[in-house]
Amino acid sequence: MSAVIIYTAVAISQFMLVVAMAIAAIRMFRGPRAQDRIIGLDTIYINAMLLLVTFGIGTGRVIYFEAALVIGLLGFVSTVALAKFLMRGEVIE
Repeated sequence: MSAVIIYTAVAISQFMLVVAMAIAAIRMFRGPRAQDRIIGLDTIYINAMLLLVTFGIGTGRVIYFEAALVIGLLGFVSTVALAKFLMRGEVIE
């Protein structure tokens, strides 16, 4: 009984994350400013990371958790680089 509840909850959360990614993609493509586009991109990578975590919970494989960790690290670095570019106009000083 509890396995059915877990799989149902994982499936519902995966659906909701895909919907959130679609909404963030709309914001990323139609954002009026560059800051809106960067926030949309941040939301997409966070949702992708969480989607991989839910895949890992559903399948029980560790590789999904490791991939989510890599996406989280690369997403953070890219956010910092984009913020620095918007503030100063250059990334490397």
